[in-house]
Amino acid sequence: MTDQPLADAIDIFLDQGQRPYTEVVSQLEHALQCALLAEAESGDGDLIAAAFLHDIGHMMQKHGQGAADRGIDDKHEDIARGWVGRYFNDRVAEAVGQHVAAKRYLCAARPEYFDTLSPASVKSLELQGGPMSADEVQAFESRPHWEDAVKLREWDDRAKTAGLDTPGIDHFKPYLEAALRG
Repeated sequence: MTDQPLADAIDIFLDQGQRPYTEVVSQLEHALQCALLAEAESGDGDLIAAAFLHDIGHMMQKHGQGAADRGIDDKHEDIARGWVGRYFNDRVAEAVGQHVAAKRYLCAARPEYFDTLSPASVKSLELQGGPMSADEVQAFESRPHWEDAVKLREWDDRAKTAGLDTPGIDHFKPYLEAALRG
């Protein structure tokens, strides 16, 4: 496999990542902060790659900016899982694809978790189906890499600090390269 998918991902973040996120940071700032948290707390290359890539679907979806504000679930996790799954390993793709389900899971498994969500995450949670039912929790826990998705979700929630100094994309590029399908 060539490095073209990696170049494409970087281009997406450079071209569209500066646009506002639904939080106080841009998409690129959010990706860099999330990857930095994954690096600091896990050191696991696949999780660092997943943390960087997890919201790429927001920049690929066709509903435009502010979809949630218009009552639209952009299904960014499905878009991201599909794209990431073609080019990156299964563990990265599963964590990326399950990070929204992990929010729903955490709201059911740890009800106090809901109080940590930003207003934008609360709004999107409603569009995404709300907290999981007991059956959905059981099904989620039977999926491969569900624990990775929970870790990713927790970093995702914390990666929203305005003005935080982070390394640039080049710092995380080796993790992304290592996670590409061979």
